[in-house]
Amino acid sequence: MSEDTYDTEYEVGQDNIQTLGMDMHNPVFWVSAILVLVFVIGTLMVPTEAKQAFDGAKGWSINNFDWLFMVGGNIFVLFCLYLIFSPLSKIRIGGQDAAPEFTTLSWFAMLFAAGMGIGLMFWSVAEPTAYYTDWWGTPLNAEANTPDGADKAMGATMFHWGLHPWAIYAVVGLSLAFFTYNKDLPLTIRSGFYPLIGDKSWGWFGNFIDIVAVLATMFGLATSLGFGAQQAASGLHFLFDIPNTISTQISIIIGVTAVAVLSVIRGLDGGVKLLSNLNMGLAALLLVFVFIFGPTLAILVAIYNTGTAYLENIIPLSNWLGREDEKFYHGWTVFYWAWWISWSPFVGMFIARISKGRTVREFIVAVLLVPTIVTLVWMSVFGGTALEQIQNNVGELSNGLSDVSLAMFQMFESLPMTGIISFVAIVLVLVFFITSSDSGSLVIDSITAGGKVDAPVPQRIFWAVIEGAVAGALLFGGGKDALGALQAAAIAVGLPFTVVLLVMCVSLYKGLKHELVHVVND
Repeated sequence: MSEDTYDTEYEVGQDNIQTLGMDMHNPVFWVSAILVLVFVIGTLMVPTEAKQAFDGAKGWSINNFDWLFMVGGNIFVLFCLYLIFSPLSKIRIGGQDAAPEFTTLSWFAMLFAAGMGIGLMFWSVAEPTAYYTDWWGTPLNAEANTPDGADKAMGATMFHWGLHPWAIYAVVGLSLAFFTYNKDLPLTIRSGFYPLIGDKSWGWFGNFIDIVAVLATMFGLATSLGFGAQQAASGLHFLFDIPNTISTQISIIIGVTAVAVLSVIRGLDGGVKLLSNLNMGLAALLLVFVFIFGPTLAILVAIYNTGTAYLENIIPLSNWLGREDEKFYHGWTVFYWAWWISWSPFVGMFIARISKGRTVREFIVAVLLVPTIVTLVWMSVFGGTALEQIQNNVGELSNGLSDVSLAMFQMFESLPMTGIISFVAIVLVLVFFITSSDSGSLVIDSITAGGKVDAPVPQRIFWAVIEGAVAGALLFGGGKDALGALQAAAIAVGLPFTVVLLVMCVSLYKGLKHELVHVVND
């Protein structure tokens, strides 16, 4: 498509957006709401059968398209690294005169809290322990409970939480931020395809893409809320001997949802930003405490060894051909890639919402490299401490994983002031879940309101309440089977979205090239 043709079609697209107005969101809102309701009712009626059906879909996706997930993940990393060093990197989101809406620290806190803050709390101890002890396969068939097994356990953990997932988020986030703030298109997934399909973005295809994005976001958030409630309840039982029952877990969900509703009413500045900054402060305190009162020297060695193991194994772990560690490869890596991709509409859209005024290079470096470095330190401190305890036969973890949701608290048992740091960890888990819930609600609001940056307050409340209601209802009516079905459904959505993201890379590149011509000419 020539530059003149692109400009003409873009102007026509703008006219159609104005004509469509608020009617544009109606099918997305109502179809999404109805499908969520149908899913919940069906799962509650037959939770075991629903889990089996969605597990089958998840298994089919992972077993038959493992290569697509892996190739896609590698392409996203290479594409992001290319953007950092290409002439396209000097383009500024919102135009050359645009200024950032948030300070760099608040911006980073929000994108990190939404992206994977809660996951780091849940898995930073459990995942290295699982790999080291062969709880469910070892990376590259490393021998369990050996020094090589420890290095590969930490390297594989970083692989799952480092460049690849953040590249997935960066592709979606940059694409939506660019087309929203530079081309005045709606903040919704369909806008990322405008350079390729033009006005068809506003028809049935665009509706379909946005509905799938809403379902992926809703299923992912509700799953995390349900499993997070189980982790928080485990912590409360560990600390205060409060019974870890369904009633306790649902009470936690109600409390988290209530605070999330208040947060979405207050908006980004008064809600999400405030909670994200609180998150980062508490997380920093917890990190420093474990570093000082844990095996400090071993942690310093772990930071170096983890970084080295990550770099040494990133290519073998990225390979999809002739893998002999199939149990680990499918059960962990491909599963993770599908999970990150299914979460990308939520995290990518939220990052786009808060990134106006940043250059492409600044955006990619902040979204791709900075979180990877922070994750390296976090995983080394918590995972390194856990492996040190196991290797020296200290504490409950030395007996292996008994309950994934308790792993972090079991690690704390061998540190000073166990009660205090465990309580801080529980608070941190809950606040991370609140920020995930309210930022996810803002994203769903935007999609179902036709891409409005500031969706109507009643609609924000509706989706925040629905997230909690879905998690609570499934937990109450079907327990782990229902939540497992929800998680499997989110993973299954990752397959078509892998293709969506690959096409989005082409569309973003085309849009950035078009913008660069205008920047140079101006």
